[in-house]
Amino acid sequence: MVIGIAITGFKYTGYSHSTQFCSELGASGSPTEKLSPIINNYPLGVFFCVFGLYIIQVADTAIALKIIGFLIIVHGIGTWIAGYFPMDADPYTKNPSFSCKVHSWAGMFMMLSLLIAPLVSLSSSHFTIGFRLFSANLSNCNNLFHLHFKKSLPTKK
Repeated sequence: MVIGIAITGFKYTGYSHSTQFCSELGASGSPTEKLSPIINNYPLGVFFCVFGLYIIQVADTAIALKIIGFLIIVHGIGTWIAGYFPMDADPYTKNPSFSCKVHSWAGMFMMLSLLIAPLVSLSSSHFTIGFRLFSANLSNCNNLFHLHFKKSLPTKK
């Protein structure tokens, strides 16, 4: 996905990786609207779904692994949906289109699925203490990133 975002960002004149959403690469009317989901969302969604299915199949007895595998599949499906339904050109629009609303809901499910997955491992004795500590740190870093990202967004009046 990083390569796909770099390619589409290069093809989108004036796009800034540090100040714009990656969803803007596939936004309605953007110069990379059709290219972005083809090289970003659809392949990445396949990878997440295949990996989630693999985890579910390997996890014969651990319910926690089955839940984590399911959450990874949810993330993959959300990635497909977010690619198929582009966001509006203006991410701060007061009246988003149906497509933008679906895109936003898909993004919310993607975020929640990968926020919950590490928490599931924390509650399972199936995982080693080292893995649970890693998951706790991952969850904390994710939360700090989202807080920092939210503060860095420009406010539109």
